[in-house]
Amino acid sequence: MKKPHNAIHQSKYQPWATRLADAIGRYRAAAMEKSRQAVIHPFWVIVQKEVADHVRGWRFNILLFLILLTCFGSLYTSITSLIEETAKTKSADDPFFFLKLFTLSDGSLPPFHVFIGFLGPLLGIGLGFDAINSEQNAGTLSRVMAQPIHRDYLINAKFMAALIVIGVLFFALGFLVMGFGMFIIGIPPTAEEFLRIVFFVLLSVLYVAFWLNLSVFLSIRFRQAATSALTAIAVWLFFTVFYQIIVNLIARAMLPPETASPQQLIGYQQFVLNLMRVVPSQLYTDATTTLLMPSVRSLGPLTMEQAYGAIPSPLPLGQSLLIVWPQLTGLIAATVVCFALSYVSFMRKEIRSR
Repeated sequence: MKKPHNAIHQSKYQPWATRLADAIGRYRAAAMEKSRQAVIHPFWVIVQKEVADHVRGWRFNILLFLILLTCFGSLYTSITSLIEETAKTKSADDPFFFLKLFTLSDGSLPPFHVFIGFLGPLLGIGLGFDAINSEQNAGTLSRVMAQPIHRDYLINAKFMAALIVIGVLFFALGFLVMGFGMFIIGIPPTAEEFLRIVFFVLLSVLYVAFWLNLSVFLSIRFRQAATSALTAIAVWLFFTVFYQIIVNLIARAMLPPETASPQQLIGYQQFVLNLMRVVPSQLYTDATTTLLMPSVRSLGPLTMEQAYGAIPSPLPLGQSLLIVWPQLTGLIAATVVCFALSYVSFMRKEIRSR
């Protein structure tokens, strides 16, 4: 008696199961057909092409090798210093002990954030100094512009592709350092430490984006790639080396006398700091130092009235972001200005076939 009952039960629900399976099959077939017929936006086609060119090029691979080499070197020195410091002072109780992976060094090599501040501009310059003039000299720029796409798609796609490559690289390096740090020292980062590292990586991407936009602008202004590369490197060297020498000379010439009041001394120090903050590298150094060292409470001179009553404890993340907000705003403004110059110059540029 059970077998006829099971047959009747199966025949009763078989049409519903069949119809449900047919509906799922038709939905999958329609989705696959829609994905085949979907047209990718021309902007993202150019972005994919530029990303592939960057990743496959020897220039990016050489810069990547240098950055990885310095990253592992600074990581080794920081871990060695952390182990020695922990054995001497028992500083593992520090609530921001994990951040010392990015800031601590034994003196043989600079820490991680200093290497990023030094090699980051070279990465941005290397990815953008021939963004436009190389295609113009090869004759491919006029062919691309002859296609039914907007002109600004090209300049925007070149910036977006390089920014994607830089962002992926820096986030990979940051998480790589965190992973090796947790594996070796055995201490995971807290939530605030993790957020500080993420903000540090975002700030590094923004800093490199400034030099990327500057090199793209120079590639539009100069027809030869060698000229744009040398000009970008000259600007980088001027702000890195020679500008500090000029500021030191100005500071020595304007040094107040020994009988100067405290207000005059504070104004003099503030003036010298403002001169140094014209440089993007100084803005980046101040911001990264404050984010990675929560004990930093101010980036300028402090008076006794300001220091009186202050609790000697690390600042929370929100207060550190408030301190570095002027530096962050300055970097964003400089990046936007360079991008606007590149955009306007390219839109007004006359493109001819060879």
